Amino acid sequence: MSQSLLRAVKSAHPQSAITMIAPAATAPLAELSSRFRIGRSLRGHGFEQAIVLPGSTKAALIPFFAGIPKRTGYAGEPRWGLLNDIRPRPQGKNDRMVERYVRLGQDPDAFSVDHLLEPQLKTDTRHAVQVLERLGYPKPAGPILALAPGAEYGPAKRWPIKHFAALSDHYVALGWTIWIMGGPKDRAIGDAIAKECQSKQPIINMAGRTTLLEAVDLLAISHAVVSNDSGLMHVAAATQRPVVGIFGSSSESHTPPLGKKTSAVSLAMDCRPCFARECPLTHTNCLNQLSPKQVIESLEQLI
Repeated sequence: MSQSLLRAVKSAHPQSAITMIAPAATAPLAELSSRFRIGRSLRGHGFEQAIVLPGSTKAALIPFFAGIPKRTGYAGEPRWGLLNDIRPRPQGKNDRMVERYVRLGQDPDAFSVDHLLEPQLKTDTRHAVQVLERLGYPKPAGPILALAPGAEYGPAKRWPIKHFAALSDHYVALGWTIWIMGGPKDRAIGDAIAKECQSKQPIINMAGRTTLLEAVDLLAISHAVVSNDSGLMHVAAATQRPVVGIFGSSSESHTPPLGKKTSAVSLAMDCRPCFARECPLTHTNCLNQLSPKQVIESLEQLI
């Protein structure tokens, strides 16, 4: 979602050079010493402004150590002095997070986003085929449905395994190939979905067997994606694929998949969105009662 901010800044200042600092998947920048070293290494590069998206203190350390003159971010954890262009922290979660990001690239008195530049990822279909060859799978001749059943946040954002299996059975019967995508922690969920399926055609579980960049290219050659509200949902939407996002405890108004070929599916319930990691009422009806039929109907409208 931060890419919408980058595109907005570049659109307003075409000659600007933008550098993004983010934790690497295999080596998170968790140590203060690492942040100091990285920050000091950025001195002398002529950066004029740093826009800090996370609300944590540690996120503001690198631009401070780098001596960047203007350091912009929302009020969050104590970081006075680390940031010197502090904007009032938005309250509630009724607006879209992506618009909060974009507003940090605007003047402080600009409270609306007139035009949102949606995230778009460049992909390589040839690389996707190479990844399939490495994993021992041919490129399917028919349509591909990619599933992203994980959600790092917690079980209150994970659609039940039995529902993913029923969805898979429906599309296998129509001649689709099912791919399960995700990280190493999602592999067990993928195996459980495959085991729950009634179809004889095997479900291909690639969770934990690809890098994030490989997963991006694989998602880009799929014909549709169904995902929990997760990082992979936003990645899939940025590849311009038809994406249905499933929302339980989180809000489709706050973090929807972005793009013209996307939709969000949820249930109208008094107890949601609660934004809890686990259901406070222990029943997780917001996901258990969200039927595969509803997801299928939403996906069919997109494709």
